[in-house]
Amino acid sequence: MISLLSHLSYVAITTPDVEASVSFYEKQVGLHVVDRTDDAVYLRCWGDYYRYSVVVIQGEEPGLHTAAWRTTSPEALEEAVRRVEAEGVQGEWFDGYTIGRAYRFTGPQGHPMTLHWEVEHHSSGGEVASIYPDRPQRRSSHAGAPRQLDHVTVAARDVDAFCEWYTRVFGFRHMARTVLDEAPVSVFSVLTTNEKSHDLGVVLDGSTRAGRVNHYAFWVDTREELLIAADVLMENGTDIEYGPSIHGIGEQNFLYYREPSTLRIELNTGGYRNYVPDWQPNTWTPSQGSNNFYRNGAMPMSMTESFPAADGPSATEEGVPEEVKDALLNPYAVQGRG
Repeated sequence: MISLLSHLSYVAITTPDVEASVSFYEKQVGLHVVDRTDDAVYLRCWGDYYRYSVVVIQGEEPGLHTAAWRTTSPEALEEAVRRVEAEGVQGEWFDGYTIGRAYRFTGPQGHPMTLHWEVEHHSSGGEVASIYPDRPQRRSSHAGAPRQLDHVTVAARDVDAFCEWYTRVFGFRHMARTVLDEAPVSVFSVLTTNEKSHDLGVVLDGSTRAGRVNHYAFWVDTREELLIAADVLMENGTDIEYGPSIHGIGEQNFLYYREPSTLRIELNTGGYRNYVPDWQPNTWTPSQGSNNFYRNGAMPMSMTESFPAADGPSATEEGVPEEVKDALLNPYAVQGRG
């Protein structure tokens, strides 16, 4: 298959209190507001190459409004849409904010997605211009501010089917998955459009509500910056939900926290790069350290929550359907498991 998608270009999230979320992103995360419209606020990280990477939209609940993917060319956009519609999924073309002609659709398990080619590249001058030509602007003076958007992880009722559809239709590479030690249940997988371990993750969702999101993630350059960000967040009243530590799958350093709407954000860094064109996904189990590389800590049950809230087990890499025994809801709650 030709390469259709280049990377995750932005995420749009919903929140009941737009101003509270935007203030948090500005003051505690270190993002910059670039635009406001009647129904949305557009923000970016200091190292994002495009005009924005996060959009905050008014909504009754925290959730994913869309995950947007830039295609590799105008022709790739047309081909990607053709493939979507050949699957019986009917989306719609629209004129996106600074992204021109774009296509939005809902995937087979309810996740809102956007495809586009056109972008407006960020160009800064004056006081925020960098002395380095490759940087869109100078490094943020905010301690621990992320360099750029990294990935999004959604929740789906069938992890394997989700991966099969997105790899077959768009050419995502399926990099790794987690199957429970105690039962043959696929609970987590990572996919990528490029050399990263993933820019799209999927966790098992035991609820009856489709299209939910577990978290989205930013990138910082170094582990030291991630630790500084944890300090800044805690000293400003934001609790750390999980981490800092290292994931086994992907080998990224990670840190999880919540924004005011309760939506989960991850900060990560490190990890490996994989350029193998015929890579076959490895299968991990929790006992091998799929989530916690060091296998020396218990993950909080709160990490199994996805958004918006729903009935049943909220599933993540640690969540499982109702029919699997309660002890499996969070295998990482056992000290010494990864």
